Amino acid sequence: MRVVLAAFYTTAGIAHLLAPAQLLAITPSWVPFRPQVILITGVFELTASTVLLVGSQQKYAGILMALYALCVWPANFKHAIEGIDLPYISSSWWYHVPRLAFQPIIIWWALFCSNAINWPFGSSRD
Repeated sequence: MRVVLAAFYTTAGIAHLLAPAQLLAITPSWVPFRPQVILITGVFELTASTVLLVGSQQKYAGILMALYALCVWPANFKHAIEGIDLPYISSSWWYHVPRLAFQPIIIWWALFCSNAINWPFGSSRD
């Protein structure tokens, strides 16, 4: 699970660094310094993915990844509501409904595979 999550975040991080203009389109206008935020989030995704796989601070990487997934949820809603076309991503509700519903699972996944939580399988693993 940890490797798959890191692969997803690595892919997203690369997209943030290589195609910031497309991601700028789905970033809500109330986000300050939007181009810089996209750059910083790309670097964060790559760094967090690496730490999740090989770092001694995996638990903290998972907690930060979960918080990050919560923070980018408004961009996912903007993408869906405004029907913004992005390369390789459908603007269909067949994509958006599962994507929006999956965000809480991504949050749980980051916490679980980093050993921050063990829910629903018992108490914390620490």
